[in-house]
Amino acid sequence: MSADFELELLSSGWGLIEGPRVDEHDNFYFSDVPNGGVRRRRPDGEIEIVVPKRRGVGGMVLHADGGVVVSGRNIQHVTDAGSEVLFAPDVAGFNDMHTDSLGRVYVGSLRRNPFDLSAPDEAGELYRINLDGTADEVYGDVQLTNGIGFSPDGSRLYHSDSMPGRVWVSDVDGDAVTNRREFVREGKVPDGLAVDVEGGVWVALAEGARVQRYTPDGEPDLAVPVPDQFVTSVCFGGADMRDLYIVTGGPSDGGGTSGGGCIFRTRAPVAGVPTPLARVRSGR
Repeated sequence: MSADFELELLSSGWGLIEGPRVDEHDNFYFSDVPNGGVRRRRPDGEIEIVVPKRRGVGGMVLHADGGVVVSGRNIQHVTDAGSEVLFAPDVAGFNDMHTDSLGRVYVGSLRRNPFDLSAPDEAGELYRINLDGTADEVYGDVQLTNGIGFSPDGSRLYHSDSMPGRVWVSDVDGDAVTNRREFVREGKVPDGLAVDVEGGVWVALAEGARVQRYTPDGEPDLAVPVPDQFVTSVCFGGADMRDLYIVTGGPSDGGGTSGGGCIFRTRAPVAGVPTPLARVRSGR
């Protein structure tokens, strides 16, 4: 597969942007990790606040009942009516998340502050939050959890582990997630990811100034150059699911952006797999 990518700069000057999602009305959601808040960019370009102030939101998914499920120090479902804690174990926080076809939420935990280089290494876990609000540990030994996604048929789970520079893949059969193994080893720090309908895995490279697509066999395929070194995440949207959104943590490397975290959009040659709406509720 070959493609030429022309990036459109939609917004810039933010902090570290994470958690990109697009809803059915083509609204683009994103978080600003250090400065706080979740925002929504409307198709006309207007940006509005959805979740004020909350810092450390490394991932989010949209909920079937409205609002967003966000990570941070815990997992919350936030709507216009208020917020509800869904999951709050004794960990330092949570990062990226994704949903399966049932609307359950898969989210990675952090047991140390990733921005504190002096903090002792302590591995986190991948959890699944079930529809009734209970949670299961899927597996442990995740050094720095990041992007999560499923293959088009739901039989494979992909998971970026940034510190060792790997994307893991596991087999999925109902509730069972087994045979975790290395999908790719990447020296440019894999971060957020998204999966397309052909099974290709698009990985944001946090030290690579690009988004890299890998075939289902783990071979590098297309690359999308980005004029910011710190590429943090990626997602698909649009009526045909071929709009590819790319977010960064800035600062610009002089490639024409105005600095800070940026939101870019381009067109992909293949459609992305839609992210199912979350359907989890508090068990309390």
